[in-house]
Amino acid sequence: MTKILLVEDNNEIRENTTEILELAGYHVTTAVNGKEGYEMAQKETPDLIVCDIMMPVLDGYGLLHLINKNEGLKTIPFIFLTAKTERSDFRKGMEMGADDYLTKPFTDIELLNAVESRLKKIKFQNERAKASQHLDDFFNEVKNEDALEKLTRSNVVNHYKKKHRVYSEGNHPHSLYYLNSGKIRTYKINENGKELTINLYNAGEFFGYHALLENTAYKETAETLEESEVGIIDRADFEILINNNKEVAQKFIKLLVNNVTEKEEQLINLAYNSLRKRVADAIITLLRKYKDEDQPHFLIRLSREDLAHIAGTTTESLIRTLSDFKSEKLIEAEAGYIKVLNEQKLLSMLN
Repeated sequence: MTKILLVEDNNEIRENTTEILELAGYHVTTAVNGKEGYEMAQKETPDLIVCDIMMPVLDGYGLLHLINKNEGLKTIPFIFLTAKTERSDFRKGMEMGADDYLTKPFTDIELLNAVESRLKKIKFQNERAKASQHLDDFFNEVKNEDALEKLTRSNVVNHYKKKHRVYSEGNHPHSLYYLNSGKIRTYKINENGKELTINLYNAGEFFGYHALLENTAYKETAETLEESEVGIIDRADFEILINNNKEVAQKFIKLLVNNVTEKEEQLINLAYNSLRKRVADAIITLLRKYKDEDQPHFLIRLSREDLAHIAGTTTESLIRTLSDFKSEKLIEAEAGYIKVLNEQKLLSMLN
């Protein structure tokens, strides 16, 4: 769960703000001054700090100064929460490295929008860094620096909003895709209009290469599950690389083989598993694909419709099954998110 440190000396504001943030699903720890806030930040390493300016012992500026000097804390987003509205105050905070300002009094929506915006930005930056490392690892593995230089030089980046199609079934490929940040699913639609998700991609993965390697039209559609940044690598550059570099060609062949194995297992599960087992497997698939290493409990924001497409069932059947899982304390499920409470029981779900 996302951890927020709230530093505020006013009891009423601190309690009300904590209640709003906890209702939104955040884990909140509090402090009454900057000195206590710095001690809590060192102990908890929060994902975001919301801090008043005028406080006893150590004010907000002093806390931000200490945070910026600490290598383990200086990348944490920092929002000032203050009644001070002079331009010089805003400028001083921003020059010191604050990410945002909220002026008292503020509404619930203003608070939650500021928090969500800052968390989304840091998540985006972290995913880009991970994706860049994945790309470096890929080419280190195939031991070809020229290949890395070629791909990164021709790499155009497109930004896609949630539920945006990257390519569609039946279209002919012109590019290799590389996911810098966000989440992608590929799916097929049968003659009755029912969707089935056939692949999930995370930051740091190539996709759309099947049609390129087979020299055919796409057999599936690729769509974003959330706001995503996608690297576009020109087909001609990719084909030159594949045709002239045995190690890179072998790497993509291995990706294809692994994909075929996963599809065989998916078909067996759809054909023979019960509804409960399919839904449990779909949640475990998401967990294995998208869980961060530092997450004590896996939490993902995903529509019920999208999860139903992964499980190969109807939305109505999925909702009933999730309700059962919730009553059995296997998951928490509220509008827009699912949190896994008992991974082992989901993994060992009987058919």
